[in-house]
Order: sequence, then structure tokens, then C-alpha cells
Amino acid sequence: MLLIQTAAVAVFLIIAFVTDLKSQIIPNRLTASFFAAAFIFHAAFSGIDGVITSAAGAAAGFVPLLLLYLARGIGAGDVKLFGALGAWVGVATVLQMMLYAILYAGAIGVCLLVVNRAFGKKVTAGVTAILVPAAGWRKKQWLKWAESGKKFPFMLAVAPAAITVWSMISN
Repeated sequence: MLLIQTAAVAVFLIIAFVTDLKSQIIPNRLTASFFAAAFIFHAAFSGIDGVITSAAGAAAGFVPLLLLYLARGIGAGDVKLFGALGAWVGVATVLQMMLYAILYAGAIGVCLLVVNRAFGKKVTAGVTAILVPAAGWRKKQWLKWAESGKKFPFMLAVAPAAITVWSMISN
């Protein structure tokens, strides 16, 4: 059961990472389908208790980030992503992932601020170009977010947060 759950969450986060990095959009069909799949999964394996756990996790992932969205700190897709993520992993894990994602986002923001102030936006775009995989998309599509020098895809913080939490759980 845990292996299926972990694999589903990993697939969800990888798809969200790629789409967010490419276009700064996490599609509703992605978050909605993984949200529904979480409820079906938990209902199948744990019955009504699983549904309750999934609903509590979804609320724990959605509500706090809704406040960040209303303050224009993150996009709506990120809020829905954490709702779906919470439905899969439960309250404690989604709150840990949220905490680490916010910490990583702060660190990334400080780094971008320092780099942009010291060297200009071209360095940020250049560094990002090195990190961007050549997956058939034009590099310009991947770097739209870097051109502003102000915003970055939140998945750049969510991915290391998920890895951090998973590594702590597995130890």
C-alpha cells in the first residue's frame, strides 16, 4: 500500500514540476484527477477511515496555502496541488512538506535577489538554462519565469521539500 501511495505521489510531483517549470501553471485536470485518485485509493484500502484521513489531509494542504494565495504569494495551482497532495499523504506529512517548501522558497527567493542585484537577470536565466533539461521544448518556454526576475515556479521549492520529508520518514 505504501509503495503504491509513494509512487503515485512521486508521479504527481514530477508531472507538476515539469508543467510548473515550463509554464508556471499546474493544470486543474492534474490536481483534480490526483485528488480524486487519492480518495478512491484511501477508500479502497481503508474504507471510511481512509476517506476521512484523505479529507483531513486535503483540508490541511489546501486551507493554509489558500491564505498565501490570497496574499498573492503563490498561484492557485499550488494551492490545489497541496490539497491533492494532502489527500494522498495525510495531515502531518503535508504540513511538513508545506513548511519545508516555504523555507526552500524563501532560500530560493533570497538567492535570486542576491544574484539579480549583483549580476542582473541574465545570470539567473543562464543558470536556469544549465538546469533545464532538453526535453523537446524550446529553452525560451522554460525560462519565461526567469525573465521577470521576481517570480519563480513554487515547484522548485516543493520538490526538494518532498525529498526532505521523504528522507526523514524513511530514516
